Amino acid sequence: MGDIFDNPILCKKCNSKMKKGKIAKNGFLLRALACPKCSEKLIHPIDEQEYNKFINLKNKEFRVKMRLVGNSYAVSIPKEIVCFMNEQKKIMDDMVRLCFEETGRVSLNFDRLLNRK
Repeated sequence: MGDIFDNPILCKKCNSKMKKGKIAKNGFLLRALACPKCSEKLIHPIDEQEYNKFINLKNKEFRVKMRLVGNSYAVSIPKEIVCFMNEQKKIMDDMVRLCFEETGRVSLNFDRLLNRK
């Protein structure tokens, strides 16, 4: 099965042939088509669907328990988040970056590029 963006697509406003490009949104690189005449943009439907999944997860609040394990505390990561990360082909390392950002706020970072800094 072929990709819809592999075919020539005409702009619905000015009937010009659209050109391939990319749009960056919240760390996502979305495939897009742009019209050179009227600047109309069209995002690839699959990329848009994945981006919308991300936005839905981002806006969702999870309540998880903090448990004492030995001399440390552990917090479970909801399966929904881990499954989404695996779908995005982001391979998680055994080690993650944990930051105490401010009072009442801790962040976990799974991005391997940030772990290398």
